[in-house]
Amino acid sequence: MPEEIDNVGNVSQSRYEQIVAELREVVEQQTQGQFTIGDRALEVEPLRSQGGAADAQWSVQNSLVRLAEDIGLTFSTVKNARWTASRWPKERRQAGVSFTVHRVLGQIEDEDERFEAIKTPPVDKARWNTDDAKRRVGWRVETPETPQEKITAIHSLARDEEVAAAVTTDFLKRPQVAAKVSPENKVRAVEELTRDEHVATEVTTGLLRRPDVAFKAMSDDTARHQVNHAQAERGRQAREHFEDTSPVAPAVRHIDRTVEFLDLVTACHSFVAAAGRAVPGLRDRTLDEDQRTIVHENVAKVRATLDWIETAVDTGKVDMDGELARLLKGE
Repeated sequence: MPEEIDNVGNVSQSRYEQIVAELREVVEQQTQGQFTIGDRALEVEPLRSQGGAADAQWSVQNSLVRLAEDIGLTFSTVKNARWTASRWPKERRQAGVSFTVHRVLGQIEDEDERFEAIKTPPVDKARWNTDDAKRRVGWRVETPETPQEKITAIHSLARDEEVAAAVTTDFLKRPQVAAKVSPENKVRAVEELTRDEHVATEVTTGLLRRPDVAFKAMSDDTARHQVNHAQAERGRQAREHFEDTSPVAPAVRHIDRTVEFLDLVTACHSFVAAAGRAVPGLRDRTLDEDQRTIVHENVAKVRATLDWIETAVDTGKVDMDGELARLLKGE
């Protein structure tokens, strides 16, 4: 088996180490150069206490803008170099640590803590890098490693609402991701997503078609009350709809319409309409044995009830026999 060549990119490991050594010298030179810029900017305009006069602050900016223009740099570059130099007296600057790391660690307010931090890189690290320095001061890193850093990076990228919506949709399409969302957060997400009444109606209708879900939902007193209220309201609307649209409505208007008569006709109309909506939903679906048994029992109740209605209409006798009473009670 041929010996594996340990390359870094397009160069050998030994050449890579030569490049690193060379560039570390360049970075050190750049660090010294940036500190020199900061020191000279401090000489032109020493730092002043916070809350100074507005005219003085304006004078500082004018001086730094002029200095930046005269040396061919941006105002922000000179301003940042001046601030960083002020945080690191010459005897506290650490050789071999880049100017960028000095600038980031300069955010540590306590001087003793700051001066000690730059001498102690993270565990298992020979030297500071920019991301480690950002972690030290609580900034967002360029290359996230921990779960929390990745979460922070995603939040930053998804600040735009359209981007956030697209990302969330894609994530929730991944079963393993959805499975790890806690029940509390799932409930909260569904509540947010169903604020729109049309969406809420579609979702609720679909969920209540699942027998286990419907049974558990009806165990809640408030939910059951709302369903009963909705059914009563639905009956009222069905009655109005019948009177407005049914072909037999004109004939019915000439009849002495008692409340009982209207209620009976409306109940029949509502049952037919509800069945017309529900039955097509069974297309290509196979109910299990328990579900079929429940449906057959209810169909038997409906048949017995229809016979009872016909008897009452034809004879005026509304007494039900014992067998029908037991059937309607579910015995």
